[in-house]
Amino acid sequence: MSDLLLPPEKRYANIINQRRNEDGSELSILNLGPTHPATHGIFQNILLMDGERIVDGEGTVGYIHRAFEKIAENRPFYQINVLTDRLNYCSSPINNMGWWMTLEKALGVEVPKRVQYMRVIVMELARIADHIICNSVLGVDTGALTGFLYVFQYREKIYEIYEEICGARLTTNMGRIGGFERDWSPTAWAKLDKFMEEFPPIWEQFENLLTRNRIFMDRTINVGAISAEKAISYGFTGPNLRAAGIDYDVRAMQPYSSYEDFDFNIPVGKSGDTYDRFCVRNQEVWESLSIIRQALAKMPEGPYHADVPDYYLPPKEDVYTTMESLIYHFKIVMGEVPVPLTEVYHAVEGGNGELGFYLITDGSRTPYRLHFRRPCFIYYQAFNEMVKGQMLSDAIATLSSLNVIAGELDA
Repeated sequence: MSDLLLPPEKRYANIINQRRNEDGSELSILNLGPTHPATHGIFQNILLMDGERIVDGEGTVGYIHRAFEKIAENRPFYQINVLTDRLNYCSSPINNMGWWMTLEKALGVEVPKRVQYMRVIVMELARIADHIICNSVLGVDTGALTGFLYVFQYREKIYEIYEEICGARLTTNMGRIGGFERDWSPTAWAKLDKFMEEFPPIWEQFENLLTRNRIFMDRTINVGAISAEKAISYGFTGPNLRAAGIDYDVRAMQPYSSYEDFDFNIPVGKSGDTYDRFCVRNQEVWESLSIIRQALAKMPEGPYHADVPDYYLPPKEDVYTTMESLIYHFKIVMGEVPVPLTEVYHAVEGGNGELGFYLITDGSRTPYRLHFRRPCFIYYQAFNEMVKGQMLSDAIATLSSLNVIAGELDA
């Protein structure tokens, strides 16, 4: 039986015995995860170690696999949005908006310009929240706790904006086919304005804590590097690909939700290492703030949802008073309005890469097939190759900078 077909523990045991017989050296096997805070979730890496240096490794996924795609195939289309929340839960509104846009593409729904701009604001807030978590936790994993505590409070302020918009904070279930479930309140706009005023100087201070910090630079430069060619061959997208020098961004290459109306740069790195991934995300926060400012300045007038009574829940007061609204409400909630026969793919620029929805319908009340393109699942496969020859402490920093979210990885 080929060693490649053996479980990693047995394969590594054979290598250990062989090395011991050849030169007397002692290798060891280390389980990094699944129950370890540095793995940021519950996934396992079985590492073959030569002292503190990594000789080889093999990752395991599936510890929290919840079969979302198969669940979705047995749910009405409206009830699938709550599943998308639980993919990358650090930026769940992006997942929500991506799913609604996929359905709108399948249905041929024209979304008002005001809704598109409001979605852009929500998605960019979610991107900022995602990058706050990734970069501040990278500081924690390299021994710097202060920055995390300092900026985490502004992630909470973003969640307060979510809460004012939709009533939820982490798993938001935000929006509807054609727009939002309600117009944003004056309080929501006020909280957004306050965040846009207070957050930029805080983020600048956070950057000053780490970007030119000698210890942080020593812990991240030339650590977990990946070349542009290798990143493309693995299917990298998002900040991890841009850190390797490839300026691919779904918002610019395949604009959606009126992103073509906004001016923004695509930050790129050079070496594809942990430090470049940190710097790219830092710069993307500034670009997101710029996009939000532009959206606020150019916000169009108009409704907060499309005129699609077959798919958009009628106002609650009408449900209580008119039979037609009650019937539509029942049909929509129970998924009795079928989606036409179609096959579509729609992608958005998620917090950590291209998040895609591949939907096939058969004319029934549920999808025939639904596949989530989860960026975490794709780039995590490169992790063990990226840390070969590195120190164990480098593996922790590399994993942190990749921004692997367990909920999205397993799905």
